[in-house]
Amino acid sequence: MSDGPAETVKHVEGSGVPIRGNDIDTDQIIPARFMKVVTFDGLGQYAFFDQRFTEEDEQKDHPFNEERFQDSNVLVVNSNFGCGSSREHAPQALMRWGIDAIVGESFAEIFAGNCLALGIPTVTADHESINALQQWVDDNPDGDIEVDVAAETVTYGGNELSVSVDDAQRKALVEGVWDTTALMKSNAETVKETARSLPYISEDEIPPTESADD
Repeated sequence: MSDGPAETVKHVEGSGVPIRGNDIDTDQIIPARFMKVVTFDGLGQYAFFDQRFTEEDEQKDHPFNEERFQDSNVLVVNSNFGCGSSREHAPQALMRWGIDAIVGESFAEIFAGNCLALGIPTVTADHESINALQQWVDDNPDGDIEVDVAAETVTYGGNELSVSVDDAQRKALVEGVWDTTALMKSNAETVKETARSLPYISEDEIPPTESADD
């Protein structure tokens, strides 16, 4: 659904995958050696790589390796998730693995901002509520979770959990203004008028207006 320059993200629905542990940093989410790619395509296969595989490429015990979670799109995490380096590759890898929303106790601020830039809500609840949700997901891997960004609720298994969504994040997602590229395109004429007012930009440096058929 698109009410604004980008798709609105008012709610996300799907099954969950629990990742337990506090202070899971971006190097754990996507090891630095996989950041040498030209594009973000294919990063999903490297999400949590060192937690999922040994040096001999043998699988470890990790939710992202479990068949029952392969179609999951709601990540359930604990405290200070996404801390460490500010690398945008971390949420890119999660998104390309299949994650559309993250529910947790708390998030590193830059990580949450990088998620917002991809239209991925990061919503928070208290420790007990998150632990209960993680256990429910473990017991019900095909169970449905609904993250309502506008109402600030997470619904699962007949339970409704009150969550917090940063005010700026909620406004950006619900109004469809989270995508800065789409926002710039929607205000292209205003941007061009501003460019024309700058003495150091000539008219031939301003791109022509795209036709409706472009």
